[in-house]
Amino acid sequence: MRSSEKSVTGKALLDKIRSDFIGLDTLYETVHGEKTRRIYLDSTASSLMLRPAANITADFMKHYSNTHSKLHHSAHISTAAYAWAHERILSFLGADPEIYTCFFTGSGTTAGINRMARVFRDVRPEKDTAIISIMEHHSNDLPHRKHMKHVYHVPIDGLDENKMCISIPKLEEALQKGAGKIAYVSITAVSNVTGIINPIHDIARLAHKHGALLMVDGAQSVAHLPTKMFYPDDPDACIDALVFSGHKTYTPGSPGVVVARKDHLLAIEPEEVGGGMVERVLEDRYTVKETFPDREEAGTPNIPGAIALATTIEILDRIGMQTLMEEEDKVLEVAIRGMADIPEILIYGGSNLEVCPRAASISFNVRGMDHGLVAALLNDYFNIAVRNQCFCAHPYVKEMMSVDLEAEFGEIDFINMSPEFMRKAGMVRASFGLYSTMEDAELLISALKEIIQNGETFEKEYVVNAENDYVNTSYQVDNEAIFNIVGAVDQYLGK
Repeated sequence: MRSSEKSVTGKALLDKIRSDFIGLDTLYETVHGEKTRRIYLDSTASSLMLRPAANITADFMKHYSNTHSKLHHSAHISTAAYAWAHERILSFLGADPEIYTCFFTGSGTTAGINRMARVFRDVRPEKDTAIISIMEHHSNDLPHRKHMKHVYHVPIDGLDENKMCISIPKLEEALQKGAGKIAYVSITAVSNVTGIINPIHDIARLAHKHGALLMVDGAQSVAHLPTKMFYPDDPDACIDALVFSGHKTYTPGSPGVVVARKDHLLAIEPEEVGGGMVERVLEDRYTVKETFPDREEAGTPNIPGAIALATTIEILDRIGMQTLMEEEDKVLEVAIRGMADIPEILIYGGSNLEVCPRAASISFNVRGMDHGLVAALLNDYFNIAVRNQCFCAHPYVKEMMSVDLEAEFGEIDFINMSPEFMRKAGMVRASFGLYSTMEDAELLISALKEIIQNGETFEKEYVVNAENDYVNTSYQVDNEAIFNIVGAVDQYLGK
């Protein structure tokens, strides 16, 4: 009974806040000269801002001060609120605060993964290899290449006629072959390209069985799925470090987040040094704090951003991530089923959500049309915002598209790519958030049907510019007239 009541409460709260995001009612003019509501289907790149979190953070700013002091009211309020932000995120991820710490980093997931790659390298210097998958975003690929001596990319398994799921047997084979040399495995929980969900706890058990640590890129999972790091009755399923981005978790302007085991961090000196993380500094030496998160947060942090993110997390937790996931899945299923019914559309990752569950994202192409043209048409004619190209996941996209590209271009040189090749070597991605509706999905399908039906006519309206982008010859929008910062300042100052 209690569980049912909580579910109803969560659904009611979701219904209440679903339309309470900044930017949902933004209007742009289409090719036809009418202003319509923007349909935002680019949430995987960056989500919209939850208005209650923005408003609550604005209220906090009346009390803003630096932290690490309690001798005046504002400092006391800021210190307490910032401490709560860390605690709230640990609780949200089911991370035991006796075992894990949470700290904030500057540039989203990228900074956190770079940081933990160095930590995992230095805490196990006798091991020189990291294992990742070929489906990783560059943020969970390049840091390991930079900081580890060797990096092995686990291949992907096929699904239908496409290749996209991480191969668990190949992962185990790599762990066995690298016995004694694998420092850690780092895997995305959810692909930013296909939205395919990886079994991170099964991967954790495999990694720990073979003496490796596990880092999880949670950039695409924390805002969409229940995510738990700690299982006291199943220690091998626990995650050693998880990193995610505030700007993908309905809080643009907030920092990245690292949740990691304290014992690994205590084994070495912190990666960054400066004010706030030391007990004492003398001319010839300094003493690092043993307490978290101070030890890992040198300098003045992004206090308002962290508080805004934790406020968002508080609201998501009150809804319930299971409730949120189930509601998002309904929208995703409408979109993917609608696309699957259109023969001209190729969905990467297959369309069977039971065989291979996914979250938030669908990447696709319209056969015979360049990805850039489809994205431009969706924007210009239908005011639907999607993303295209390779989504900072070049090896994964290349793997999925290689057969079709080789059939059209012959042997492919991915270093020296022609403009014509680049217009083909990419996808269109529609991605969803908790503010996405059935109507949004249905409008996307309707727009794609119209684009396919009138493709040749539409294409005549476009040229390819010097940046290799499709530009409508009769539809020119002055984006600076819509918004520019200097103009906004002038208006405020009354000029």
